Amino acid sequence: MKKALSILVLLIVFNSCNDFQKAMKSEDTALKFELGTELYDAKKYKKANRLFEQIVPKYRGKPQAEKLMFMHADCFFQLEQYYLSAYRFEQFVNSYPNSEKVEEAAFLSAKSYYEESPIYSKEKEETVKAIEKLQLFINSYPDSKYLQEVNVLVKELDYKLEKKAFEIAKQYNRIYDYKASIKSFNNFLLDFPGTSLKEDALYYRFNSEYNLAILSIKELKQDRINIALADYRALVSAYPNTKYLDEANRLKEELEREKNLTDTDTKS
Repeated sequence: MKKALSILVLLIVFNSCNDFQKAMKSEDTALKFELGTELYDAKKYKKANRLFEQIVPKYRGKPQAEKLMFMHADCFFQLEQYYLSAYRFEQFVNSYPNSEKVEEAAFLSAKSYYEESPIYSKEKEETVKAIEKLQLFINSYPDSKYLQEVNVLVKELDYKLEKKAFEIAKQYNRIYDYKASIKSFNNFLLDFPGTSLKEDALYYRFNSEYNLAILSIKELKQDRINIALADYRALVSAYPNTKYLDEANRLKEELEREKNLTDTDTKS
């Protein structure tokens, strides 16, 4: 019985493969559409799309084209070919604005751009584009059933941009370019006022101000110490129990000692 069942499965698989090969070689577009749809429904997206690729141009303007275009785009999405799925779903939205599938297509197009967004350390252009596409979806479908998921995706992408900007500013601190670090952290805090990295940004800005002040020539030291101490107060005011408290207090005490020495030198 077990052996017979195995043989039956093999025959089904063989016939399925045979049907696919016949359809691929056939000139019958209806056959390709029918088998492609069956393969799509069975989640065999790679084979389905090979058939769809052959017949998409021939179905333009026909009643079946709407369904075919959606399946074709979705095959790319399911196969994680997001650049192509974004493009194809956008085509679908533009071609069939009254389709019952248009909202889903618009969502999957925007999500394809999200999937194309690289990790935060890479170039940010694709991330910015993905945010724009997701925001466009929100504006177009404010009551969409996909809205909650879209908002989560936007939040993730926003964090990528925040993380990238933060790491650039922090890297300047690491390579001792304190002026660039301070400027970058100031821009970061302006650009991302609600960031979850605010505590870290305030500390590293203070750390950069501290180093810049300590390393300054006498004529600039007093003003820079005052700025650094102001940044210390900004940190502990926003985060009284900051994880950086011990280190921040140590740097502040050193700044105060330097300030007293500078005051003494100035008076003498």
